[in-house]
Amino acid sequence: MSTSNSTNREFKKNQLRSRMITTGQPVRQSDRFSGHAADRDAAEETSAVPFGTAGRRSGPRVTARSQAAEASRQRAESAETIRRAHNKVVRRRVIIITVVLLLAAGVMGGLFWYSRFAKLENLTVVWERQMEQTEGTFTGYVSFGENVLKYTRDGASYIDGSGKDIWIQSYEMSAPIVAVCGNYAAIADQQGNSIYICDQTGCVGVATTVLPISRITISSRGMVAAIVEDQTSSSVYYYQRDGSEMEIYIKGLLSSADSQDDKGIGYVLDADLTPNGNILMGSYFYVQGGKLRNRVAFYNFSEVGKNAVNRMVGGFHEMYEDSMVARVVCLDDTHAAAFADNSLSFFSLRDEMSPELTVLIPVEEEIRSIFYNDKYVGIIVYAESGEEEYRMDVYHANGEKAFSKEFSYDYSKADVEGDMVILYNEDSCRIYNHYGNLKYEGMFDYTVAKITKDSLPNQFIVTGPQTMQEILLH
Repeated sequence: MSTSNSTNREFKKNQLRSRMITTGQPVRQSDRFSGHAADRDAAEETSAVPFGTAGRRSGPRVTARSQAAEASRQRAESAETIRRAHNKVVRRRVIIITVVLLLAAGVMGGLFWYSRFAKLENLTVVWERQMEQTEGTFTGYVSFGENVLKYTRDGASYIDGSGKDIWIQSYEMSAPIVAVCGNYAAIADQQGNSIYICDQTGCVGVATTVLPISRITISSRGMVAAIVEDQTSSSVYYYQRDGSEMEIYIKGLLSSADSQDDKGIGYVLDADLTPNGNILMGSYFYVQGGKLRNRVAFYNFSEVGKNAVNRMVGGFHEMYEDSMVARVVCLDDTHAAAFADNSLSFFSLRDEMSPELTVLIPVEEEIRSIFYNDKYVGIIVYAESGEEEYRMDVYHANGEKAFSKEFSYDYSKADVEGDMVILYNEDSCRIYNHYGNLKYEGMFDYTVAKITKDSLPNQFIVTGPQTMQEILLH
């Protein structure tokens, strides 16, 4: 009995020992699948546990790590795809912008070359109008606004860009003269006593002087300054745009005193108002020591000008001791110029109480013509050297030279319209741009009195006593 029990116990020990897992040793396949199913499940779970982690369940964690790695990989691939697509769009936009800029640069370069260097060879008549027969009374045309003002001895008419009369004003004058500034024009009877003040809608006032009129000037506000004279003195009188006289005047006598009071200022040779009407610029000649001399003076008629003696705020005479200033012009409210027989002077009017001489240009040659507008000032002289007969010098309003050009052309009138210099006679013209390059030259089959620039590029209004045309140059 004891032997049997002992044998039985030994058998059971061996059986239990065969089911146990030796620590650190792999489980044999025969051992994993031997015994009870529960033992096999326990063996499978135990065999998946690394050394030192017995009892932990790591299977689900391994699965989560794999999913996270896969998601990270997908996100990286998606980001790379987006980046490549973005770079492709950026490259496409850069290419498009580069092409557009190159095309724009090419267009701008072409326009610049065309504007500066290209010569226009052809002329097309846009419209033509036959004017009334005015052989006996015709005087001339002036640019007024964007249109043309025609003035004769028996009336004036304002003509638009299609050749139609906007308004007609009748009068009787022996020798009409015209001054234009901005939206106002004044027509006066030289050596007479009447002044018609007009805007672009018609006549707004009529002024009457006691003494004969020699010159007139007008501001952009319609204020008129009239230079009148007799045998012993000259005076400047002011008129409102409705023709009423203002209580402002300057009287000058031909005197031997070199003073700057009213009596010693001298005779008014020429005068001009700034567009705002605040400053009057005048050229005066006087006698000193038995010699005829010249000066340029500035008067201020604004409120601040009351603080100056006789409203005179500037006088320049030393540079004109041996010359005569025949024309003075206020180009705008801050720039002015004086044309002498041997010089061209530029002035700054930024300080209305103290005008300043900024540039003095000596002119050694004989001056044949002058022309100006609010941007440019030009003179034409007889060329002393070279093969050409004349030289044209054009300056900006501040005195800086724009260009100088020698030429040979039998012109009778010189004008600057916009940024174009126009030389013409009765049957032909030459047009230069502001770089000094010849843009057009041609002939006309009727008598030409005035050529003005139209508002559109390369279009001009050509007017004569009996014919008016709008032409397109191309």
